[in-house]
Amino acid sequence: MYKNPYKTSLVLALALLALPVASAHAEGPEDAHNQGAWNSPFLVQVRQATAPYKDINVAAQAGWFGRDSFCVSGEDQGGMGVHVANPALIGGNQPKVSQPQVLIYEPEADGSMVLVGVEYVVVAAAWNAAHPDGSTPSVGGQLMDLITAPNRYGLPAVYSLHAWAWRYNPKGAFAQWNSNVTCAKQPLPPMS
Repeated sequence: MYKNPYKTSLVLALALLALPVASAHAEGPEDAHNQGAWNSPFLVQVRQATAPYKDINVAAQAGWFGRDSFCVSGEDQGGMGVHVANPALIGGNQPKVSQPQVLIYEPEADGSMVLVGVEYVVVAAAWNAAHPDGSTPSVGGQLMDLITAPNRYGLPAVYSLHAWAWRYNPKGAFAQWNSNVTCAKQPLPPMS
């Protein structure tokens, strides 16, 4: 039986409600060459659908909560931020552009969170059982990547697609890592 990896305690969900709110706007590219991709129908639709969740407290009240509170970063790839999932949306079905399963936030030094992107997640076992033809799920025409298990996130195999709708990514709007996202400002837990 599949165990939902995003299930967490009510305490963590309530803790999200106490976070300060950072003002956030879509931080697009400065050069005109990249404006077309930034203003693609896909990213515009994501921004419209997720605008209320720029306030992480609103996201928590709507069913999104963090599996862990750590910020995902790579040594030289950039960051992925803090992932906040809505377990009710995660399954084996073809995702919709307007309904991402995960919101991605960048932590700020004051403890607030800035919405930088979204992630679409499809459980590989459920998808593969329903699609024995070996097809790969997609979102708005973008193929999803297979993240096999075991993996660094402790998740079962999933199909995944990041969409950097709120923070421009010079690596591409759908790249896994964003060099314009950092975990450097996340407050460290107290030493014990």
